[in-house]
Amino acid sequence: MTYLILGLALWVGAHMFKRVAPGPRARIGDPGKGLIAVLLVGSVILMIVGYRAAPYIPVWEPPSVLRHVNNLLMVVAFYVYGVGATKGLLSARLRHPQLTGFTIWAGAHLLVNGDLAAMILFGGLLVWALAEIALINRSQPWQRPEVVSIKGDLVALIVGLILMSIAAGVHIWLGVNPFGG
Repeated sequence: MTYLILGLALWVGAHMFKRVAPGPRARIGDPGKGLIAVLLVGSVILMIVGYRAAPYIPVWEPPSVLRHVNNLLMVVAFYVYGVGATKGLLSARLRHPQLTGFTIWAGAHLLVNGDLAAMILFGGLLVWALAEIALINRSQPWQRPEVVSIKGDLVALIVGLILMSIAAGVHIWLGVNPFGG
């Protein structure tokens, strides 16, 4: 689980650096964006390798009905995540659509994975996303998007369904069928 925890720590550190140390982050300027991107890719690789290598230590046994709840929440998560980029009607009501979508994604995964490694991974990412929302809310006033339309919501839904299909395909390719069976 060492790689999993290191990956999670690197993810949190790379994302939070801008919030907890704005001065040093500003001093490294645009080249710092490339460094942060490399750290984030490395963190994802560490989390994947660590999660796949972690021993299965059961904490609880999720009921099978939660798989359906999870799948519905995945549609919602991908949709909400995409609303921020498409400037739909929801983006004028929801300050952090991408972090909110990420929060829904992490929480839904906690519903269907009852092992310790999943609790560390998805629980850690859920706590990070909520902390990130709190830090942003505390440090910056919100400028609501002025130009929004239902078209943005429809595009977000279509793109979200496509991305969910791709994510489901990757899960199946990795040997984990998110739809059961």
